[in-house]
Amino acid sequence: MSDPRDVVEQQLAAYNNHDIDAFVATYAEDVTVHRADGSRLQGRQALRDKYAGQFAEGRCRAEIVGRLVEGDRVVDHEIAHGLADGPVRVLVAYRVRGGLIDRVDFLN
Repeated sequence: MSDPRDVVEQQLAAYNNHDIDAFVATYAEDVTVHRADGSRLQGRQALRDKYAGQFAEGRCRAEIVGRLVEGDRVVDHEIAHGLADGPVRVLVAYRVRGGLIDRVDFLN
């Protein structure tokens, strides 16, 4: 699966199903995730470590309210549930190369 839209959609389905193995499988080994607070995650293992607890608790879910695709970039406007007391609106930019997400930027 190499279409960027399909890769990001597969990642979203794994996130919503709390399937940590399927989730991290959509990312490159050396993925870089730039968080809105200025912190950064580097690599699949760091991604797994960050999300494993949320997935185990089954408390995270995201819905897409808008999506833009241009070349290898996908930008989602998401409403995230289960991360705070109420829904959280976020913008997330994904870059897909070689059929895997290799960069993520949380924009707010």
